[in-house]
Amino acid sequence: IWGGFSVSNATLNRFFSLHYLLPFLLAALVIAHLLALHTHGSNNPNGVGSNSDRYAMHPYFTFKDLVTIFFFFLVLSIIVFYYPNLLGHSDNYIPANPMQTPASIVPEWYVKRCHA
Repeated sequence: IWGGFSVSNATLNRFFSLHYLLPFLLAALVIAHLLALHTHGSNNPNGVGSNSDRYAMHPYFTFKDLVTIFFFFLVLSIIVFYYPNLLGHSDNYIPANPMQTPASIVPEWYVKRCHA
């Protein structure tokens, strides 16, 4: 039997805090990683230790990453401005009715009961 399962306000606050703080934590980790990479350099599978055989991170990899980012924003802009409904669903155009639950929502986890 599913007795007494509920989500309290404290749980919702913790999840909200986690979802708010996680992007900042990830951004800080990315910056720390780039600083460590810039300071100590990267390793390679061949174990080459001399700096003469390495490519500099800037401008080579910076340019490569910027090309990828600009290509992503180009594709995103094309989708947003020319095909805004490409990734949408037709149910989004049905007017909301507070007295009727959409048929696609099936709350199975609290409807099913164990009858042993």
